[in-house]
Amino acid sequence: MKTLRFEDLEARLAEFAAARDWDPFHSPKNLAMALAAEAGELLEQFQWLTEEQSTRLTDERRAAVALELADIQLYLVRLAARLDIDLVSTAHHKIDLNGEKYPVEKSRGHARKYTEL
Repeated sequence: MKTLRFEDLEARLAEFAAARDWDPFHSPKNLAMALAAEAGELLEQFQWLTEEQSTRLTDERRAAVALELADIQLYLVRLAARLDIDLVSTAHHKIDLNGEKYPVEKSRGHARKYTEL
């Protein structure tokens, strides 16, 4: 079985878009808008669920959520590629920044914003 790697996703998406001549439509603005729309579709999957229900999805709902997450990831990866942003290294950098804003000793066990610590 072939190992699927995150690094291969960007290239596969670029090939997919090029084969369909979609590059002219994949401006950063359009990709950001598509990303936001897909995030809204993800929210729809949780709309009206209780907190408990949201943690125990049916198999059907979980499959729908997975596909919405995939759509979000695909647009995010494509947008980052169009802007020449390395998502993995930037995500690690953001975790480091969040660690500074949310030190363990001040933020453990609650959900207050860093400005309220």
